Amino acid sequence: MGNSHSMRAMEIVCCGLFAALMAVGAAVKIMIPVGIFQVTFSLQLLFALMAGLLLGPKLGFLSVLVYLIEGLCGLPVFAHGGGPGYLAKPTFGFLIGFAAAAYIAGLLRDRFGKRGFARFIPAAAAGTTAYYICGLVYYSMMVNMILPAGREIGLKELIMVWFLSTAAPDYGLAVLAAFIAERMGPVLRGTGLWN
Repeated sequence: MGNSHSMRAMEIVCCGLFAALMAVGAAVKIMIPVGIFQVTFSLQLLFALMAGLLLGPKLGFLSVLVYLIEGLCGLPVFAHGGGPGYLAKPTFGFLIGFAAAAYIAGLLRDRFGKRGFARFIPAAAAGTTAYYICGLVYYSMMVNMILPAGREIGLKELIMVWFLSTAAPDYGLAVLAAFIAERMGPVLRGTGLWN
């Protein structure tokens, strides 16, 4: 019974820690001008991938979900503030993508055999790809179908602006997440979160 309670407490602490790291990652950002657009590169993806790789799919996803709820409730934890109005922003799909990244990275972390840096890279890369799919689909739907008539975006511009402008550094973050997770994993072994 006591073991179950201490395990639950450790899970809550780790989820809270990664939710906080997501907020820190949002504050570390670089604005990249791409034509008339401003694309944000931040460290949020790094922490989302690490949450999945270290905590597994459910707890990794939950960590990012807590972060998203905090931001939608108005806490300024997103890269450009917070509040429910974010749902109407075309770029909100990338925030949803962080949850998908954590889940997919966590889901695949054990599918490639024994854990280790080289094995974590495909899991982190798949998580990064899930992040982009969520972001690009949401952006396209919001701009082309939901928001009031204005400037539509075609597939070529969508890929050029919202994928190619940050893909290289984001996939670099996937490699870094795999490296850090491989180093931190043994530290978590005593908590029961790392089997």
